[in-house]
Amino acid sequence: MDQSISSNHLIRKYKNTDLDDVLCCWESAFRLAHTFMEETFIAKVRADIPAIYLPNTETWVCEQEGSVIGFISMMGNEIAALFVDPKTHGCGIGRALVDKACIMREGKITVEVFELNTIGRRFYTAYGFEYTDQYVFEDVNETVLKLTLKETK
Repeated sequence: MDQSISSNHLIRKYKNTDLDDVLCCWESAFRLAHTFMEETFIAKVRADIPAIYLPNTETWVCEQEGSVIGFISMMGNEIAALFVDPKTHGCGIGRALVDKACIMREGKITVEVFELNTIGRRFYTAYGFEYTDQYVFEDVNETVLKLTLKETK
């Protein structure tokens, strides 16, 4: 079921033809929020998106005038990825994508976010996610915060 958030925005299921737009959106948003990441890690994640992440998640995209400007990937009740084109930050796209996830899932929604990702942390806190735990992601030696949104239905 597609969902319109405004007259020129549509949230719909990911299609293989969205891959280039998704990668472009991911990279610009990832680089903005993760300035502390090394190029080798960014390149690895970019390669893993079509090979590992997209095939193993349920992904929804936000489309504007035929282009993907944001997406959310869910693995069960966990937000595995949420990225919005930085040119559209503050327009409600991220909130609409998380709203979609809440509609599609029952129970608690969780997400992990790097502690140094202040953009992501600010968004999730404003949405109502609460800190539950943390660990060090050894691949990059950075702290990851585990956040939970209480019951969504």
